[in-house]
Amino acid sequence: MLVLKRKVGETIMIGDGIEVQVLSVEGETVKLGFNAPSSVQILRKELFEMIRQENIHAGKPETVGQTLVNLLREVKIKSDKE
Repeated sequence: MLVLKRKVGETIMIGDGIEVQVLSVEGETVKLGFNAPSSVQILRKELFEMIRQENIHAGKPETVGQTLVNLLREVKIKSDKE
């Protein structure tokens, strides 16, 4: 595991196309901003694991990718309405 210290406004590059910027630090919470190609899915780990577990229980692990795409569309629609 790589461990880095960054200050607000500083950025980390992952590969050629993913930028992670520290937007703010409030107590023990760090707010991050991500710039990535639309082909890259960015999910909180707990959401990813929840989807994976639901698909395993449904006996359809091959549908994980499509389920993630559908959930991302729902999240985008909800955020667009706000």
